[in-house]
Amino acid sequence: MRFVMTGHKGLIGSFLLERLKKEGHEPILLIDKRDEGDIADIDKAKLRERADIMIHLASFCKVNKIVNNPQLAFDNNVLGMFKVLEFCRKNKIPKIVFTSSSRILSKEKNPYTASKIYGEELCRGYSQCYGIDYVIIRPSTVYGPFDDKTSRLVDIFARNALEGKKLEIYGDESKTLDFTYVDDFIEGFMIAMKQKNKEFNIAFGKGTRVSYAADIFIKEAGKGSKVFLPPETAQPQHVEVDISEIQKLGYKPKVSIEDGIKRTFEWYRRNAGA
Repeated sequence: MRFVMTGHKGLIGSFLLERLKKEGHEPILLIDKRDEGDIADIDKAKLRERADIMIHLASFCKVNKIVNNPQLAFDNNVLGMFKVLEFCRKNKIPKIVFTSSSRILSKEKNPYTASKIYGEELCRGYSQCYGIDYVIIRPSTVYGPFDDKTSRLVDIFARNALEGKKLEIYGDESKTLDFTYVDDFIEGFMIAMKQKNKEFNIAFGKGTRVSYAADIFIKEAGKGSKVFLPPETAQPQHVEVDISEIQKLGYKPKVSIEDGIKRTFEWYRRNAGA
């Protein structure tokens, strides 16, 4: 299989690219801002040969920054998605895998969730109008041993614990997220991408208190502390994702939050310095 991928330098993209290459699939175009590429310029890219599939991972995913500046959602997630699908249409790429977000399942809505809903609807629109098949994947708090330049929750917790700083929780003791270890997520992704014109939530399938996750980091580091702050605007406080559809296809997450954080923190200890 020959594929185009956006966002190959991120956490999910890095692990997925390695897995695809290991299985003998060939990347013919890779686009990532961290590699001096940008989906805003994808219309200028040239394919040297026909691609079988587009894997679109790149997006702006810091919800709090988008709430403060909605233009970020439009430029990256709305206009970027349109350009990616136009690239598929003009280059006759017959299928796209789009990484949406499990946040669209929550009652809380913001410009970020709106941009992801738009992306999903555009996939369906291009499928009906132009015959481009799609798979929509909704991740939930994917984490793992990786230098996450986007500075999301687990990355911040790991670095702050290493430095003995406070681990900030925007909400109270009951706040939950559905943490998904990257190896489990990639297994689910590989299953889902073989399907056609369907949507899949890929997570661990169980809400875990963010406070408990912070406790594991503090225990592993032997230092650090927790602090509770007011909830962020339009952010869900209780997340547990229904993964029944992908489970029907054989997906079974294996890495517990305890084991996943231990693996992740050990990587940070070795690579980020204490």
